[in-house]
Amino acid sequence: MEMTFRWFGTGFDTVPLWKIRQIPGVTGVITTLYDKEPGEIWEPERIRALRSEVEASGLHISGIESVNIHDAIKVGSPDRDLYIDRYIQTLENLGKEDIHLVCYNFMPVFDWTRSELARVRPDGSTVLAYNQDAIDAIKPENMFDNMTKDANGARLAGWEPERMARIKELFGMYRDVDEEKLFENLKYFLERIMPVCNKYDIRMAVHPDDPAWPVFGLPRIITNIDNLKRMMRMVDDPHNGVTFCSGSYGTNPENDLPGMIRSLPGRIHFAHVRNLKFNSERDFEEAAHLSSDGSFDMYEIVKALYDIGFDGPIRPDHGRMIWEESAMPGYGLYDRALGTAYINGLWEAISKSGR
Repeated sequence: MEMTFRWFGTGFDTVPLWKIRQIPGVTGVITTLYDKEPGEIWEPERIRALRSEVEASGLHISGIESVNIHDAIKVGSPDRDLYIDRYIQTLENLGKEDIHLVCYNFMPVFDWTRSELARVRPDGSTVLAYNQDAIDAIKPENMFDNMTKDANGARLAGWEPERMARIKELFGMYRDVDEEKLFENLKYFLERIMPVCNKYDIRMAVHPDDPAWPVFGLPRIITNIDNLKRMMRMVDDPHNGVTFCSGSYGTNPENDLPGMIRSLPGRIHFAHVRNLKFNSERDFEEAAHLSSDGSFDMYEIVKALYDIGFDGPIRPDHGRMIWEESAMPGYGLYDRALGTAYINGLWEAISKSGR
């Protein structure tokens, strides 16, 4: 595996590249053009400038998270081919710059949902949290205000103001889209982009829905192993793969995380490793990466990745806000750096035990 760190780019991320470079074991970043809206083409010169900036710091671009998918593609509207053509052009531009991994999601309207961005834990740290009763009490059109009030002034990934200003319009677009229709539209999208992915060896790694169940009546399909296998069967190409995010799949306690990993050899292109602590079935908060701080056996998750020969990028995912740091919720430096060290320690111990 390669240890990486998510970086949102200069002007958007509170963590500069030089600090990431000093985290032991980190050799690459997972990055993006954060100001690009869904449906826009990523110009070669912008990609080249991003790559040059990262490489000047002593790191390299290990992958892109995300090239966001326009809603026209997800709902299958008549103009979807226009936006797929633009997406293909972006993939070609990335491939020409020697970038071979793209993490994306196929979630309707909201990329991820939390009821709190700064729940205070017993140790005084703050974390992202989800409570179903709180979500049920919120009107969808008020979610943006609810999500951003504790964002520390950051622009939240997947909650861009431009999109959220059209929230009622977006809900109207998805009115007739159920799980079957969403699967059909994902299949159409993947079939269209696979030729350029094969040409430039670009691994498409779908991110799971977060949380892994319908929210506000919107369908969710990337939620469990059966749906993942269906996705891979319907477009059976090795470039059609998975971002295995333990925190997102783990929102559903019925998902056997190590078992899911072991059933996907060769199709996990990217891994997000993080921990959750459940207070009840539909109330969870994000925890430190350490197994004992949450509800997951992180050793077994990392061991499963090792056992299937996973050799792609891995990164610590959402961290706590600790030591008075102010940053985009979930994306401060300190706790994610601690998580990096913990994952590296697990990997070293497992690999040496295996030998």
